[in-house]
Amino acid sequence: MVAPGVVAGLVPWLLTGWESADPPTPLVVVGILLIVAGGLVLLHAFARFVIEGIGTPAPVAPTEHLVVGGAYRYVRNPMYLAVGAVILGQALVLGRAVLFAYLAVFAAAVTAFVLGYEEPTLRATYGREYDKYVETVPRWIPRLRPRIRGTESG
Repeated sequence: MVAPGVVAGLVPWLLTGWESADPPTPLVVVGILLIVAGGLVLLHAFARFVIEGIGTPAPVAPTEHLVVGGAYRYVRNPMYLAVGAVILGQALVLGRAVLFAYLAVFAAAVTAFVLGYEEPTLRATYGREYDKYVETVPRWIPRLRPRIRGTESG
């Protein structure tokens, strides 16, 4: 939880000091909803790593099992999407353009990490199990219905 706290908490605070540019109320409401939803998804996804994967999202303490239940039935990277939702929510709540730029940098960095390290590592660790997962669950845009085989109850 340290990394998401730094990325979605400390850095936005350093960039804005939580000072608002007084955006319109509807944007603030949408921003609050994004922050709450992102926080809930992040907590749920982290719990899946601990309970289902018997490990953590941190590369230094990886899971023993591939995590494919819960939010992972709909999209392969719910944690990154959740952190992005929190940053976007903060940008809307505060009305600060610097957070939109920061969100773009975050998205580029996460994409490079996922493609350059995370996916190759998962493929090497879990082999065909991961390949089957990749075939049925999208990387970034969540499915409307969960992955069919083996994870409906997760």
